[in-house]
Parts: sequence; C-alpha cells; structure tokens
Amino acid sequence: MRDLREFAAHLERAGRLRRVGVPVSRDLEIAEIADRVSKSAGERNVALLFERVDGFDMPVLVNAFGAADRMAAALGVTRLDELAERVAKLLDLRMPGTFAEKLAKLGTLFDVVRAGPRRVTQAPCQEVVETQHPSLAALPVLRCWPGDGGRYITLPGVFTRDPRTGARNVGMYRLQVFDDRTLGMHWQTHKGGAEHERVALEAAGQRMPVAIALGGDPAMIYAASAPLPPGVDEVVFAGWLRGQGVELVRCVTNDLDVPAQAEIVLEGWVDPRERRLEGPFGDHTGYYSLAREYPVFHLTAVTRRARPIYPTTIVGRPPQEDYWLGKATERLFLPIIRMMLPEVVDMNMPAEGIFHNLVIVSIRKRYPGHARKVMSALWGLGLMMLAKTIVVVSEHVNVHDLSEVAWRATGNIDPKRDLVLLEGPMDDLDHAALRHRFGGKLGVDATEKGPLDDVGQPWPEEIRMSEEIRALVARRWKDYGL
Repeated sequence: MRDLREFAAHLERAGRLRRVGVPVSRDLEIAEIADRVSKSAGERNVALLFERVDGFDMPVLVNAFGAADRMAAALGVTRLDELAERVAKLLDLRMPGTFAEKLAKLGTLFDVVRAGPRRVTQAPCQEVVETQHPSLAALPVLRCWPGDGGRYITLPGVFTRDPRTGARNVGMYRLQVFDDRTLGMHWQTHKGGAEHERVALEAAGQRMPVAIALGGDPAMIYAASAPLPPGVDEVVFAGWLRGQGVELVRCVTNDLDVPAQAEIVLEGWVDPRERRLEGPFGDHTGYYSLAREYPVFHLTAVTRRARPIYPTTIVGRPPQEDYWLGKATERLFLPIIRMMLPEVVDMNMPAEGIFHNLVIVSIRKRYPGHARKVMSALWGLGLMMLAKTIVVVSEHVNVHDLSEVAWRATGNIDPKRDLVLLEGPMDDLDHAALRHRFGGKLGVDATEKGPLDDVGQPWPEEIRMSEEIRALVARRWKDYGL
C-alpha cells in the first residue's frame, strides 16, 4: 500500500471499512464507538472513517489495523504468519544447494537491497505548508477517556536523530496537546527517542529536532510501533516489509526526513532540559497511567496534504486495535528468537496480557533447568526485559489455546519447585510494580516433569483416546445422528 488512503480504499472494497456520515464529537464519542467496534466479533469489527467531526473539516480514521486480516493487509500479506516465514528465509544463513535455491536466496537478498529509502523533493505531505503561525487547532485530536489529562495524538511516527551518530529512530509515543503550539512527548525511558534525548542533554543540553508524521504507508506506521533492536532503521525495516523503499522528503524547518506520503507532518524541537507534567491517560493496561514529567515538543511547522485524513487509535482495556500491532511484532520476531533459542517452538503474547504482562512460550525440553534457561534468555532480549510473567510449556502444547495453557500451567507445577521469582526493569506503565520502572518478575515452568527433573514421584500418562477408535468414530459420526 502506497499510503493511508490507498489502504482505506482497499479495506472499503473488501467490506472491512465503514463510513460514518452523521456528525460526531471528537470528545469521548468517537472513542466509545471505536471501543465497542474493536471488541465486536467477526464482521462487525471494522475500520471506521468518521466523515463529519463536529467543528472540523478533516475526517478521522480509526481501527484500521484492528483485526488479523486488516493488519496482514497493511503489511502486504494474507496472514500474519507469512511475516515469520519471510523473516526465517532472510535469517537462513545456510548456503543454498540447487541453482533454483540459489536464485531464491538471491531474491531474498534483493528484497533487502530494495528496502533503502528514496528521497524526493516534492511530496503530498507538503501540499500545504504553515510556518508563519503553525497551529494544532485544525487537527481533530481526540479526547479518549473521561479522566484523561487532555487530548492525545495516539498514532504518530516520531522521528528523531542521534546527535552523535546521526542514526535515525522512529517511535510511536502518545502526545498530549498542551496548547496549539506544544505537545507532551511521552517517550518512555527504554525507547529510542528517550536515548536520543539523553545524548542531546549530554551534548551541552542542545535542542534536538523532532518531526511527527501522521499517516503514510501502513508499513511505516506499523514500523514506528515495532520494538526493533538498536541500530535497526525503522524506515529501512518498513521498506523491507513493503518490498520497496519508503519515499522521504526533507522537513521545511529542520533537517529531518519524513515520509513523503504522510497525511500530516508536525515539525519542531524538544529541549532536553525542559519537563512538564503529562497525563493521566487511559492506557492499554485498562487503567489510567499516572501523570509524570515528560519532555515538551515545540511546533515550528505544520505541513499536510490539501485534504488530509487524520489517523488515530484508541487504547484501553483489551482487546483493542493496538493488540494487532503487537501480534504482528510477535510473529515477525519469532524467527529471530528461534535463531538465538532454537529450542523455542512457538510464542503467544495474548491480549489479556497487554504484551508485556504475559508471554507464553513452548519449547523442546532436553535437559534439567531448560525452561529456566529460556526464561532467562528471553528476559535478556531487548524489550523482552519488560515481560512480567513468562510461562514455559512443552512443545506439543498449543500456546494460542489459553484454555489448554491454563490447564497445563496450573496442573503441571509445584509452586515451590516451578516458580521463578526475580526483580528487574519494568514497563513505564506498570502500575503494580514495586516502584516506577522496577519490580518483580515471575517465571512458570509448566512443562511435564520426568526423570530429567528428578521429581519425587512418577509423572502420570496423559489421557488420550487410541487413534483406531478416533478414526472409527470419525467415520461413523453421521451414523450417530449427532
């Protein structure tokens, strides 16, 4: 998909987008509608395009990524597991054997070569340029929940650059509207934008340029949300996902590059010495995150399309749209985890666990303490360090069947033997942590125990019907009249 409107048109043709033509308010009403739709089953869960927002000329698009099929379409695949297959091919370091295999490998490498960004001098996102008196007032920024500290931009790509190396980072951080010229910049301490700010502070506290892109290629929007390893450029990653480089254009008031196909771009700067109280905010935890001091973004320009669409998302008690952004990340990163931990079979970060609260992983268990080794390794991998609970099950367990996982995780453990408690870094939004950003973690070894584990009694055999009887009943099922 080239841009957000092409994606919206695709969803509409597929019957996965509904237009809302009656007037609606940006204050709470859109959020309540989107919350109900995102929690609806099947065909009722659709993307929403609000065409008449009270007081604004700009339509609002929400829940565009809010289901498996829409998330897959955004990334150019028919199902999310195809992402894992693409990554696995890229990571396959074995020398191909046949000529056909060599050609296939060459094609995979060409995909990486084509992923680099392409710079342009004219762009849709700069059809209208406001630098004399730039203002946020024309944007239909939503107030999502009654207790929110204000209105929030919730689906941005925030572009920053390392002041020392020039390396780019693109993150998705909520932005509270303080007034028509300033925003609260909620980049959390573990994120790339916050690291760039720390470097800027060390460099005599110099201001750092920031650009905020709204809309654009769906792959680029997703890439901003992905917890990529340090040094991996989100723009290149988005180019690899979409099969060709993202078009970038230089900002008009700073020297950052932004997606040319964006709907709206906010240009400005952050002073690393300046802080302001930001929040509270109704977050994906299902609770209001507390008000805390965060940096302030100062607006220097608004550039946009002549008739832009305002993209947004609602977060709150799961499931919500952000769950599917996280599910895409889970599928993409599974082959990377398997490369480092080949014993891993599958992984699930269910909606109820809001990404970091619960990670379920199945493994091929081969030696004593194997489940604990996997827990420790996962806690040491990038932002997996924020995982609060890791449940390890055996390879034959379906990690996506929460009923089965609950059965195994309660029946296969002795709390004294199989629970691992430790302390470490926690997510900024974890309200139950011992203290802000630091708290306890739980590992659960829910694998079957046997001679490897030196248990004090024999492990019983699991109940299973014989294959002969299963086949017999399958053949005769219609005969039973059931």
